[in-house]
Amino acid sequence: MTRIATAMRADDWQRAKAAGVNPTQYAILDHLDGRPAGLSVKDLAFQLGVSQPTATDSIAALERKGLIVKHPDPVDRRSVNILLTEQGRAALEAGHAVTGIAEQAVASLVPDEQEHLLVTLIAMIRHMQETNAIPVQRMCVSCRYFRPHAHAGAARPHHCNFVDAAFGQQDLRIDCREHETADPSFRAATWNAFQKDRPSLQANEERGS
Repeated sequence: MTRIATAMRADDWQRAKAAGVNPTQYAILDHLDGRPAGLSVKDLAFQLGVSQPTATDSIAALERKGLIVKHPDPVDRRSVNILLTEQGRAALEAGHAVTGIAEQAVASLVPDEQEHLLVTLIAMIRHMQETNAIPVQRMCVSCRYFRPHAHAGAARPHHCNFVDAAFGQQDLRIDCREHETADPSFRAATWNAFQKDRPSLQANEERGS
C-alpha cells in the first residue's frame, strides 16, 4: 500500500502540474467538482485531512487564479461556500487527462481482478468512514439511491433509484456526483445486503465488531 501511495502521489503532482496548481489546490478543485452548492472551508479541510488555515491559504491562491469563487452560505450568512468556476473546471479536466501510473497498473489487470480490487477498496473506504477516520464518501454503498442485489442472478444485480437502472458490480462508483448520503441505519442495512454473497467481507465485519 505504501508503494502504491508513493506512485499515486507522483500522479497527483503530474495532474496538478497539468492544471497549473499544486496537489493540495488540485485536490480542492476535485472535491468541488459535481457540488453545485459548493463546500465550506471547514468541509474542505475535513475532506482533505488538513487544518483550516492550510485550506484557507490554498483557497485564497485558487481564488486569485480565478479557479474558484466564494458565495455566501444561504443558511448561515456569516459563512461562505467555495464553488468551482468554469476556468477551474477546465483546469481540473486538464489534470484528469493525465494517465497516471496507478491507472496503468489497474488497466493491466484482467476484468475479474479489477472488479475484486474495486470491491476490496470499497470495503476499506467504508471501514474508514464508518470509524470516522475519513468523511462519508460519495460511494454507491453509502447512497440512499443504491439497492444492492435487487435483481437476483442477473449480470447487473444492483439498482440505482436515481436513474432507475440496473448496473453491474464493475460499475460501482466510489465518487458519484448524484450521491446523497443515506442515514447510518440505512447504510448499515445496505452494506449487509451488498456483501451477503461475499462471505469473506462478512467474516471481516464480524471480526471487527
